[in-house]
Amino acid sequence: MPPHGSFEGGRGHHELESSLAMLPFLGSMLLLLLLVLAALYLWRQGKLPFPKVAGQRSPEEQAKGILAERFARGDISSDEFLERSSILNWTPGSDQVPAKPRKNRS
Repeated sequence: MPPHGSFEGGRGHHELESSLAMLPFLGSMLLLLLLVLAALYLWRQGKLPFPKVAGQRSPEEQAKGILAERFARGDISSDEFLERSSILNWTPGSDQVPAKPRKNRS
């Protein structure tokens, strides 16, 4: 009668251990996939703006930023702010004003 050990075609404990060793990898890949899907969903809803890769802003974005800064400092009235924003075809609050690039003060 031939012996029926784990090496005779049965599933041995080594095969089970290698399958269990893959669980942390599969779990981290699933978590990464969920994070990417959540980020894409928030981006499509407009709640997660991705920063621009290019360092240069368009002239329209620069004008919006300057206008918002002047209004925030109190240099212009709300009527003037709304008038100038309408000239730029910009409804304040409908989109974000790009942040002004910071200078290193070291």
